[in-house]
Amino acid sequence: MLDSFGLGDVLHRSPADLSGGMAQRVAIARAFVFNPMVFLMDEPFSALDELTRERLRYELLTHVEGARKTVVFVTHSVTEAVLMSDRICVMGAQAKAICADIAVHLPRPRLEGVELSDAFRDLQRTVRAALRSSSAGHDG
Repeated sequence: MLDSFGLGDVLHRSPADLSGGMAQRVAIARAFVFNPMVFLMDEPFSALDELTRERLRYELLTHVEGARKTVVFVTHSVTEAVLMSDRICVMGAQAKAICADIAVHLPRPRLEGVELSDAFRDLQRTVRAALRSSSAGHDG
């Protein structure tokens, strides 16, 4: 499994010797070993630099699509939400209710560069509008 995440050469390393991106890929690979029906991921890339984050998004997409798995993915990144999702649920400011349920009809597999498409940018605008609407009248 580590080979499939590009980590076959780190088998001999201790966790302390791994970069943040490597450690995150190990954690995701470990989850795949157990072959769950549903993955619950809460901000899995939030501590990573933008380039590593972008690379890992596509690596995760490739593995999830190949394994045909369901992922519940929590993120504060609009780009990440649109890229990773078939459906985006926008939570209200107090996270007590779903304020918007947005279908994402981008083709699969999601290939690098999809973020440059008009459809992707339109979805980003839709999600941002839903976020603004859900937080209207709240202090954040």
